[in-house]
Amino acid sequence: MPARRSRPEKQDEAKHLRRDPYEVLGVSRNSSDQEIKSAYRKMALKYHPDKNANDPEAADMFKEVTFSYNILSDPDKRRQYDSAGFEAVESESQELELDLSSLGTVNTMFAALFSKLGVPIKTTVSATVLEEALNGVVSIRPLPLGQPISRKVEKQCAHFYSVTITEEEARAGFVCRVQSSDKSKFKLLYFDQEGNGGLSLALQEDSAKTGKFTSAGMYFLCFPVYRLDQTVNAIAAAKDADTAFFKKLDGFQPCEIMELKAGTHVFAVYGDNFFKSASYSIEALCAAPFVEEKENLRDVEARILTKRVEISKFENEYREVLAQFTEMTSRYTQEMQEIDELLKQWNEIHASYTIAPQMKRSTNGCGKPFHTDGIEIECVIYVCID
Repeated sequence: MPARRSRPEKQDEAKHLRRDPYEVLGVSRNSSDQEIKSAYRKMALKYHPDKNANDPEAADMFKEVTFSYNILSDPDKRRQYDSAGFEAVESESQELELDLSSLGTVNTMFAALFSKLGVPIKTTVSATVLEEALNGVVSIRPLPLGQPISRKVEKQCAHFYSVTITEEEARAGFVCRVQSSDKSKFKLLYFDQEGNGGLSLALQEDSAKTGKFTSAGMYFLCFPVYRLDQTVNAIAAAKDADTAFFKKLDGFQPCEIMELKAGTHVFAVYGDNFFKSASYSIEALCAAPFVEEKENLRDVEARILTKRVEISKFENEYREVLAQFTEMTSRYTQEMQEIDELLKQWNEIHASYTIAPQMKRSTNGCGKPFHTDGIEIECVIYVCID
C-alpha cells in the first residue's frame, strides 16, 4: 500500500501546481488595475457556480480565478508576488468570496451564524444579476441629484438606477451613498456601460455599520479617494490582538475610479442579507457645496497613509522589544521561584533550632521509686519527643 501523504506534503504539492495569476486571468504583467479587474469579472462570470452547478472543473477554475485576482488586485501582494512568487504571499489572507445564492439553506445558515459572531465573510454578487446586467435586460430607474429614494430589495437581487451629470457637476465631483436604518446588509454597485447596451460591474462597496445605520458610499472627487476593506487579514488579526492593531490599515486601498465623465451612469443596490430583504435609501449628490469636506478628506487620508508607513516600521521595533520583554519576564518568574524555594529551605532549617521540643517525665516504668541499701531513690528520666 502506498504511503499516505501528510497535510504539509499536500499543501506543498498544491503550491507547486499553482498557475501564474497573470496566466490564469489572461493579462500581462504590466496590465493596469482596471484591466485586471475587467478580466476577472468576465472569467468569474464564465465559471461562476450558478452557471456550472454540475461541473466540478468549473468550480475549481472559479476558485483559481478568484485566488489569482486576490493577489493581483492588492498592490502589496502583487509586488510581493512579482518579486518572490507565491512564497512571498500569505496564503491565509487569500479569502474567497461566497455567492449566497449557490450555498444552499444549510450552508447559508452557517455563514449567517459566523457573520453574527463577528467573523467577516466576503460575499459576491449573484451570477444571475451580473448576467442579466451584461445582457441589458435589467430595469433601470432614474435617480435625480439630491432626491433620495427609499425602497426594499430582496436578498440576492438588485435595484438599478441611472444618474445623469453635467460637465460642471463632473468637475466638482460626485457622490452616491446608500443607508439602511434597520442595519440591512447590502452592496452598492457601479456599472460600466458596454457598447451592446449591456452593463459590466466595475466597482462594488459593501455596507458597513456606522452607528445606528449601515451605509456605503462611492466618491468620485477628481482626486484619489480611499476605502477600507475590513476583511483584509481578518483571519490573522482575529488570532492575535497585536496583529489586529498592526494590520488595521492594510485594507486602506485607493478606489479604482477617481472621477466620472459627464453623461449617464448606472448604480445598483444589491440585497446582501442572508435570509431577508434589505431596506435602504439611496441618494446621488454633486460635491460642489462640500469644498471644506473635500479638503478635510484629502488631509485625513494623507495622514492615514503616513501613519500606515510609520506603523509598519514600528511593528518591527515592537516585535523585537516584545521578544526581549517575554524573555525577561520568563527569567523573572524563574528567578522568583528559585528565591522562594531557597528561603523556604532556610526557614525550615532555622525552625529546627528555634522551636523547643516537648518534654515528658518518666519513672522506673511501674510508677514507684527505686530502693537500694535502705535508701529511697527516685529516678526520673526525661525523654525527648519529636
